[in-house]
Amino acid sequence: MSEFQRLIRFEDESGNVIYGDLNEELPAAQIVGKTVSVLDGHVQSGFTKTDKKATVKKLLSPLPKAHAIICVGLNYAHHAKEANLTVPPYPVIFTKPPDALAGPLDEVPVHPSAQEMLDYEGELTIIIGKDAKNVSEADALNYILGYTSGNDVSARNFQLPEVSGGQFCYAKSFDAFAPIGPAIVHPSLVPDPQGLKLWTKVNGEVRQESGTNDMIWSVAKIVEHVTRGTTVRKGTVVMTGTPSGVGLFMSPKGFIKDGDEVEVGIEGVGSISNKIRFE
Repeated sequence: MSEFQRLIRFEDESGNVIYGDLNEELPAAQIVGKTVSVLDGHVQSGFTKTDKKATVKKLLSPLPKAHAIICVGLNYAHHAKEANLTVPPYPVIFTKPPDALAGPLDEVPVHPSAQEMLDYEGELTIIIGKDAKNVSEADALNYILGYTSGNDVSARNFQLPEVSGGQFCYAKSFDAFAPIGPAIVHPSLVPDPQGLKLWTKVNGEVRQESGTNDMIWSVAKIVEHVTRGTTVRKGTVVMTGTPSGVGLFMSPKGFIKDGDEVEVGIEGVGSISNKIRFE
């Protein structure tokens, strides 16, 4: 088992990229300037403690890269109700490419064609800790390296059924459309992933506020489903769905604009804050 509590990845004052262990839950911006314990290792091999310390100059994505980014759509009961959509018998699964991954304080650059109906989706996100295939619901949580906060940024104009034919991938696959962080929180600190509070703010205004107990499919059921007959590799990111309150279903619409600051926070996990930058 990897030896960490809250795994962060950062640049130190000399520009070295290293891993550290944060000993408290903090918003991403407050981690910058903190002195933390240095860890040896990486996601593939695991981590060990050292007696070294380093100061966080720039906070990076806790993962240097994603093997894959698997996402779940329509996984909160109240979100399904606001969308007026029938819940299918199995989770709605789509993917983002690895280059969608971004850090907890990174700007999200938005291509001109994706700016018209840009939306946020705050999500509890899990990192797979070992290769997984045909995992049972009962054993699923043993395959999780840790938990983090994520934002499934979405260009709704490419997601509308009359435009997309019902597929989600393209609308959500632009570079940096999957910021995560600020840390990967060890499962021992999250004994019940279905007992967490999640919120999303845009420029300080609360847009989403929910408990993960509103999930239709639990984290364990999601892991069981996505590993059915399929090998899910260590280091895969799984975004578990968003609650109600997305901009698409607000009146008037609550789409995000150039310069907006989107914060996603999860109780016990931490929060990310990403500025939107229209190209």
